[in-house]
Amino acid sequence: MSRKTFQRLSLDARRKSLMEATLRCVARYGLSGATVRRITEEAGVTAGLVRHYFGSKDELIGNAYAYLAGQLTAEAGSRAKQSEGDPVDQLRQFLLANMTTPNLSEEKVSLWATFIGRVRYEAAFADIHREGYREFLALLEALIEPVLALHGLPHGASACRRHAIALNGLIDGLWMEGSLNSGLYGRALLPELILEAGERLLGLPAGSLQDQKKTQDS
Repeated sequence: MSRKTFQRLSLDARRKSLMEATLRCVARYGLSGATVRRITEEAGVTAGLVRHYFGSKDELIGNAYAYLAGQLTAEAGSRAKQSEGDPVDQLRQFLLANMTTPNLSEEKVSLWATFIGRVRYEAAFADIHREGYREFLALLEALIEPVLALHGLPHGASACRRHAIALNGLIDGLWMEGSLNSGLYGRALLPELILEAGERLLGLPAGSLQDQKKTQDS
């Protein structure tokens, strides 16, 4: 992107372009190697724009982490919304979105691992992580509740929160291992695994999520 083109973008688009350039540079060079110079060259802008919109490299890095977390949640949420009116398929689509591209990505897992290392000792990163986790859990709870109710299972706030926490852990584990693609199994197995394990975790009748998949794919 040329500087001239960049200057015509809106404020939100400029910030987005800088954050995406930051993520590419972090993925390529690591946090220490993702210098302001490299980031601005990647985005096609001057270093002054980083200071103008973010104040410092640390603030830019933090915003890029929040942007990454938001992307993952938004992609899964968007997939779920495509099945409006069908709570079972909404949950199914949300789960599948985390086991397929673009969310299932070695680069995204590597970026997440790079950022998560700062959560333990930097309050700003801990806040970003907490907010991203809260947003993901809230979305999961909202998707789980009508599915439990449909099957006559307990679906109060406490039950949904516990299920969401457990299901999030399942998603995270399969997402990380699947994205790293160790070669021990094929990625094509992940969608089937998340649906089967999700059913067992939520106490749903066996095959209730897979049946929906077969109906749509037939």
